[in-house]
Amino acid sequence: MSNLFEMIPDYKPTIGVMGSASGYLMHNPKIVKSAREIGRQIAFHGCILGNGACPGLPDEAARGAKEVGGETYGVSPAISLDSHLKKYRSPTKYYDNFLFTEMGLMMRDIINIRSSDGVIILPGGTGTLNEFTVAYDEGKPIGILTGHGGVADHIKDILRFCHRRVTKRMVFSSDPQKLVKKLIAVMKREENVGALDDYLLGENGEVTRIEKTFHIVSPDQLRLLKV
Repeated sequence: MSNLFEMIPDYKPTIGVMGSASGYLMHNPKIVKSAREIGRQIAFHGCILGNGACPGLPDEAARGAKEVGGETYGVSPAISLDSHLKKYRSPTKYYDNFLFTEMGLMMRDIINIRSSDGVIILPGGTGTLNEFTVAYDEGKPIGILTGHGGVADHIKDILRFCHRRVTKRMVFSSDPQKLVKKLIAVMKREENVGALDDYLLGENGEVTRIEKTFHIVSPDQLRLLKV
């Protein structure tokens, strides 16, 4: 494996932005402002902004990117633009291109993550948590916007509960400008995942390393414990 910037020196990376599409978080001006600033910073650093082509915070980030001349694309759950607009009632204003997946909301998330070289997690709920866990298990560089509420403020607790660890591919900040800068530094430092599930499995996979830290109890030992 090698770093993507080593493979293509002039590569223009895509940063996927994940967060709440609706709900109470969208009524907080601080959160909306930070989402837009995330988009601006992605554009300032010469990166492409990708998201799930949905309303809410990801769309606010796309708006921020377009306000400063950035490039954006949306990974839509729909089969066509007509379905995107009518069935999913999703936005088009701040997007240069769309990928119509015909995979629905949840399966679309996987394509969205895999289309991104790095991922930023904004405040959100279960959908955003799903996007985080996919990005985590796929070994993507991840930036977490903290101090703004939602699931983003509980990522460390969630990993601890799941017996997982904060990896060197993850960065945290409450400042959008610092977060994007730190994430790009990770993207330039870390090796690109070479094949499907390589990050999780194999001799040096994350799951393999974690499992080695636990004592495995045999069936005979388990019976003795129950006596």
